[in-house]
Amino acid sequence: MHPQELLNVKELEVSFTSNDLEKVVLHNISFQLYKNKILGVVGESGSGKSITALSILKLLPPIAKISKGEIHFLRKNLALTPEKEMQSLRGNEISMIFQEPMSSLNPSLTCGFQVQEILLRHTGITSAEAKQKTLELFEKVRLPRPESIFGSYPHQISGGQKQRVMIAMAIACKPKLLIADEPTTALDVTVQKEILSLLKELQKETGMSILFISHDLALVSEIADRVLVMLNGSIVEQNTTKEIFHHPQEEYTKALLASKPNTKERLKRLPTVKDFIDRKDQSVLETLQEREDRHEKIYSQPALLEVKNIEKEFISKAGIFQKPNTVKAVNGVSFKIYEGETLGLVGESGCGKSTLGDVILQLTPATAGQVWYKGNDITQLPKKELRKLRKEIQLIFQDPFSSLNPRIPVGKAIMEPMEVHGLYKNKKERKAKTLELLKRVGLEEEHFYRYPHEFSGGQRQRIGIARTIAVEPKLIICDESVSALDISVQAQVLNLLNELKEKFGFTYIFISHDLAVVKYMADQLLVMNKGEIVERGDADKVYAHPEKEYTQELIDAIPKGL
Repeated sequence: MHPQELLNVKELEVSFTSNDLEKVVLHNISFQLYKNKILGVVGESGSGKSITALSILKLLPPIAKISKGEIHFLRKNLALTPEKEMQSLRGNEISMIFQEPMSSLNPSLTCGFQVQEILLRHTGITSAEAKQKTLELFEKVRLPRPESIFGSYPHQISGGQKQRVMIAMAIACKPKLLIADEPTTALDVTVQKEILSLLKELQKETGMSILFISHDLALVSEIADRVLVMLNGSIVEQNTTKEIFHHPQEEYTKALLASKPNTKERLKRLPTVKDFIDRKDQSVLETLQEREDRHEKIYSQPALLEVKNIEKEFISKAGIFQKPNTVKAVNGVSFKIYEGETLGLVGESGCGKSTLGDVILQLTPATAGQVWYKGNDITQLPKKELRKLRKEIQLIFQDPFSSLNPRIPVGKAIMEPMEVHGLYKNKKERKAKTLELLKRVGLEEEHFYRYPHEFSGGQRQRIGIARTIAVEPKLIICDESVSALDISVQAQVLNLLNELKEKFGFTYIFISHDLAVVKYMADQLLVMNKGEIVERGDADKVYAHPEKEYTQELIDAIPKGL
C-alpha cells in the first residue's frame, strides 16, 4: 500500500434489484486517491459517477447494494463498516457537497443553524463556540455579510451563496476527504470560477483530498491532478490530467473533448460523441464569407421584433412601517431581432435575462417601454389577441421535467397546444403530426405513450422542443435550454435547434450564461449586467475583441481545458 494513499477502491461492483431482477450498474471499479490530491471523475449522466460517490459514503438507495469489491479509507474497509461507525465518519472524516444545494439545504432552518448543527454533532464545543466557528467558516468560503447570512433561510440567498453554505458545512469538521458531486453545474461561469478557486485554496490550506465529479472535462482540467473517465458504469480511462487532455487513449475520451463548442472556429454542426465513435467527420466550417452573406440576407429585411426602452420594476412589500423596496430588473433595454436570426443574450444570474424574456412573451407586463412584433405594439394587446400571439412566440424551458405534466403521456402533451390553438382538422391529424415531430427531434414513435419520468434529461429536452414547435411559431425564446445537459447531449440539442431553424425558418432568442454555447449559436450578441445591455455586436467580434471589462470577465471565466 502506498504510504500517501487515502482511498483505495478495489473491483467495486454495485447492483440494483427491482421486481426480483438484479442489474449490475457499476462494473469492476478500481482507483486510488492520495492524500492532499484532487481526483476528477468525468462522465455523462448515467455513467455511474454519483453511484460511485454514494458507495464510498454507503448512502446508496434501498434498491442498491455493494455486491462485490472493497473500499479502503485509511486502511478501513468501508464496505464492511457497520452503519453506526459510518455515521461518525460521515461529515467528520468524509464530507460531501451535493449537486443541488436548494434541495440539500433544509428550507425551514436558517443557514447558520444548519452548519452549527454539524459542529455540535461531531465536536464537543458549546453553542456559542459553534456559532463563532460557523461565522469564521462563512468568512472562509467568502460569503458576504456572514452575520446576515447566518440568520437567513436558503430561499433568501443566491445559488452561488447556497453552494458556499454547503461547502462551509462540508469542511466544518476538517474532513480528510471531500466528495464534490457536480458542485457548479447550475452556476454562472464567474461564480463557477470562484467556487473552483475556493475549493483549490481550501484543499491547499487544509491538506484534504477531493473527489471532484463533473460531466465537463474542461472544468475538471482546471482543478484535478488526475482524471478518470466513466461510461456505462465502467472506468474507460484514467491518467494524469495533462495526459488525458493532450494524449487521450480511448475513443470515448477523445469524443468528449471534441463535443464542446469550439471558441476558435465556427463549425456548421457540432460533432457528437456518436459521430466521433462512428468516425463520421462532421467538421464542416462556416467561412467568413458564408456568414457575411447569410447576415446580409437576414438584416436587409424589416425587424420581426423590436424592444424599445423596456423597463421592469419589482416592488417587494416590506414590514407595515417600512417603505416598499423597488428593484429594477430590466432598465431601459432596446434591441431588434430579424427573421431567421439567432440573438444571443448572456449575463450572470440576476442580470434580468429571464425577466426580459417574460416581458417579450407578455407573461409579465413591462413597467415602461414597448415591444413591437410585426409592426404591432404587443404590450397593448387585449387578452384575446394575446392568446393568438402565444402561437407565434414560444418558449423552450430550462427544466423540461418540471414543464411537462408527469401524469400525461408525452404524445398527449405535444398534442395539447395544437388543440388549444385549433390546429389541424381532428385528433387523427394531430396524432400523425405528433408522431412526425417525435421523429423530427430524434425520438421514436413508440415514445408517444410513455410518461416524462421514463426519459433521460436529453430526451425530455427534445420532447420540450417538439411541444414548442408543434404550433409552428415564428419566434422561440430558449431560456437556458441546454445548461443542465451533458456535453454530448448538449451538442445533439444545439444541432437539432439549428436544423429546425433551417427547415422551418425559426428565429431564436438564445438566453444562457454559457458564453461558449451562445457564441456558437448566435449571430448577434447582447451582454446584460444589472438590468442593462452593456455590450452588443456580432457574436464573433464581441468574443474576439470585447469592449467592456465585464464581457472580458465572462470570457475569462469559461473553462478552456489545458
